[in-house]
Amino acid sequence: MEGTRPWIVMVGGFLGAGKTTLLLAAARELERRGMRSAVILNDQGDALVDTQYAVLHHLPNGEVAGGCFCCRYSELTSVMEKVRVHSPDVIFAEPVGSCTDISATILHPLQELIDSYRIAPFTVLVDPKRGESLTSESADANLRFLFLKQLEEADIVCFTKADIHQNYPEIGVGNVRRLSAKTGQGVSGWLDEVLSGRLSSGSSVLEIDYEQYAQAEASLAWLNLEATILTDPPVSPAMVLGPIFDQLDADFTTSRISIVHLKAIIRSESGFLKAAICHNGQQPDVEGALDASPTRHHELLLNLRATGEAEQVRSITERIFNRLGMEIADLQMNCFHPAAPEPERRIWIGHANRSMTGAGEGIWTK
Repeated sequence: MEGTRPWIVMVGGFLGAGKTTLLLAAARELERRGMRSAVILNDQGDALVDTQYAVLHHLPNGEVAGGCFCCRYSELTSVMEKVRVHSPDVIFAEPVGSCTDISATILHPLQELIDSYRIAPFTVLVDPKRGESLTSESADANLRFLFLKQLEEADIVCFTKADIHQNYPEIGVGNVRRLSAKTGQGVSGWLDEVLSGRLSSGSSVLEIDYEQYAQAEASLAWLNLEATILTDPPVSPAMVLGPIFDQLDADFTTSRISIVHLKAIIRSESGFLKAAICHNGQQPDVEGALDASPTRHHELLLNLRATGEAEQVRSITERIFNRLGMEIADLQMNCFHPAAPEPERRIWIGHANRSMTGAGEGIWTK
């Protein structure tokens, strides 16, 4: 029966495009329809803000950490099976925002599981402001490469944040949908489209140079941080998180390091607060309890993606936390450049990839 085969809805897009926010909005819409959903998050490191955000919204979830879906395909399918304990009608899966080649390394191999799952078309989200900057002549060549490859393999492309953008850049893709996860604009229609069964999944398999792909991903420094922050006298979560964002923004700007995505969740007994920015100087997008009461104990989870050397990014971050004027306990920080992608499985069609050889088509396994 079709009802026993959950949909796998893969939603990609560059860092900060609004993937997790959309998936939470889509989950709420499915709940209104009497349908269950779950989400699988993905990151090159561990300690994920997005996973904590899903937990705080009571959405059944799984996680593939320490590498992208393509490099941990077996772990992805294992987590898919684990979240089925919740009997979801739809399993959303969100790949790392710097990843591409999803069609060849994930969607096509998943077609082998067609008896257990239905594979939806691949949606790629685009923040209009980011789309404008990454298609300009002055764009960082590495980030532009990743962004354009993501667009090239999409089955569906959607502009996000329609509640704050009225003008949309030309990104070389026709029939781009417009969504706002915050207001709900377009979310129901998008769900109808991806769950209709009318569109194919993985319709475009990339030709991609994996050496260039590895170089592009490695141009980003990846920092994940966890800490317990104790304040005396007690202060609100906003009064803890605000200065951290301000100082990170100021110091990275002074050091000519571009923030590509900075997001954090801070939790206290009076509530939680989530904040995010996608570039230096941006006013943070804030969700949660801005008016939460002052408390002494705060749990912070922070994820930062920035251009520049990992060691410098780590040093700046450490310096900021050392001068916060708050007691920091149990600080754990991991800062690195992503390793070269090595897909566990990949479809090949002729010479669709320089790292693959042979003619015809099939699934290559590492």
